[in-house]
Amino acid sequence: MIGMMKDIKMGDVSDFRTFMGAVIDKKAFDKISGYLDDAKKNAKVLHGGGCKGDEGYFIEPTLVESSDPSYRLMCEEIFGPVLTVYVYDDAKWAETLKIVDQTSPYALTGAVFARDRAAIREASAALRNAAGNFYINDKPTGAVVGAQPFGGARASGTNDKAGSKMNLVRWVSARTVKENLAPPVDYKYPSMLEK
Repeated sequence: MIGMMKDIKMGDVSDFRTFMGAVIDKKAFDKISGYLDDAKKNAKVLHGGGCKGDEGYFIEPTLVESSDPSYRLMCEEIFGPVLTVYVYDDAKWAETLKIVDQTSPYALTGAVFARDRAAIREASAALRNAAGNFYINDKPTGAVVGAQPFGGARASGTNDKAGSKMNLVRWVSARTVKENLAPPVDYKYPSMLEK
């Protein structure tokens, strides 16, 4: 992971070789910098942690390890290039799923990476309400706006799936009307007929 983070090119987004630009404004820069200051005191910064605000508001891709699953960087929405990890014992998988589900009031996006289909099914069920968007073995960022429903749950949003046709359902009272121009003359369906 650190090798990939070292490879990330930061800079001017008009250069398409650049993977990551600056954060949106000084307010976001100051907020994320504050999280990183906290991480340096209360967790372990494994990579990154640098902030440069002289030309643009650049936050270095950062990997933080916490031994406390309720540490603020594990629970709050940072909206910056900061990944906080908590290492759990494999034997405590079910317990860890409960921790993930109960730790944060936010529930925007989540992902599980696993090869074991039973573990994937278990995580998908246990984390049903822990993310408005849930990814399995895929990057948990970048919903395709206009094509993929997108919306948070809990304190992250109303789960109304903005960005797709599904969002329209929030504003209407859906009703289905079916008109048959060749009315049935029997109660049976064609699938019920003998062959």
